[in-house]
Amino acid sequence: MSTLRPADLAREHALSAQAVRNYERDGFIPPADRTATGYRIYTEIHAAALRAFRALVAAYGHALAGQIMNEIHDGDIDSALKLVDRGHEQLLRDRETLDTVRRAIGHLTTEDDTCTDRYPASATRTVGELASHLHLTPATLRTWETTGILAPARDPATGYRVYTPADIRDAELAHLLRRGGYGLHRIAAVVDRIRTAGGTETLAGALAEWQGRITARGIAMLEAAGRLGDYLGRLRDEDAGQ
Repeated sequence: MSTLRPADLAREHALSAQAVRNYERDGFIPPADRTATGYRIYTEIHAAALRAFRALVAAYGHALAGQIMNEIHDGDIDSALKLVDRGHEQLLRDRETLDTVRRAIGHLTTEDDTCTDRYPASATRTVGELASHLHLTPATLRTWETTGILAPARDPATGYRVYTPADIRDAELAHLLRRGGYGLHRIAAVVDRIRTAGGTETLAGALAEWQGRITARGIAMLEAAGRLGDYLGRLRDEDAGQ
């Protein structure tokens, strides 16, 4: 089997040789043998591991990719594959969330009759009730208020926040967009556009971008699956040859 230097592995991915050594230290690629003088000896197995890890990072993020490779190098393939499965489950949930927003987009206007149809006047809620409805904390809703996403009125008698039908709609929309990976200030801009103009053009654009990210992540997962399968196959062949 041909041998490789850290720089040889690094070059393919535009990394530094030190980054490759760090990946070895963190268990993302298997340990290298050493020469008599202490230099690392990498092989095509290490190259395949690095390709798999980098593809996993693109698909699942650095933390989860590292966990997957650590499980593999600890000899627990099933735990590694379970982590991969969870990533696919999250992608499916994101697709379903996007579909939910799309179904709701025709109703997301600030016109009184539309709000009344979706949220009767009796649907006003306190901060605790709205937080429970969205499975969030009251502190999260207060943060959204600070960034301009929500603007609840106050009960004149108690001073407590009162969320009207329009506020509930805005909170549900913010929650969905947050799940889509949007930052609070961008969500505030989307909600403000819908709140003031009554139109959904901004939201439509946001959903198109969200769809693009989901599609790209799905393709990245397919690429990662191929790289990971290649690496596992090489490990299996190496074990069989011993």
